[in-house]
Amino acid sequence: MHIRKAKAEDLTRIAEMEVFNYRLNFYPIFRSDWFYFEELQVPKAARKYENALESLWVYDDGVVKGFMQVVDSEIKKLFVEPALQGRSIGGKLLDHAVAVLEARFLWALEKNEKAIAFYERHGFRPTGDRKYEEDTTEFLIRLER
Repeated sequence: MHIRKAKAEDLTRIAEMEVFNYRLNFYPIFRSDWFYFEELQVPKAARKYENALESLWVYDDGVVKGFMQVVDSEIKKLFVEPALQGRSIGGKLLDHAVAVLEARFLWALEKNEKAIAFYERHGFRPTGDRKYEEDTTEFLIRLER
């Protein structure tokens, strides 16, 4: 198994994957140049995870290729290096979250159809619960397993 707890030396890589995925997947929806290209920077994103190492896991087969954050039974984040998507890395992280960390639910941006389809392929189903993404008019939907 290539999944392990994250270490402090992983934080820059984790932040890099998060920033690139946010720009690729969410910029087309929100179109905020200020947020996605000024506010959202790798050093700042890495700092926000410094006190969250206990909730972070990485897929590492010699190179960190994906990560997830699981708090209690919620998957808060799950990202794979964009150039490596489609290689089962996200599925392995998700399976680990469910089987080992007992994760049972997550929230996904309603317009992120690719992510929702991925979660549904792995047994998660929309519950019908919706809430606004913070400071936006876009909805998140809850998926449970």
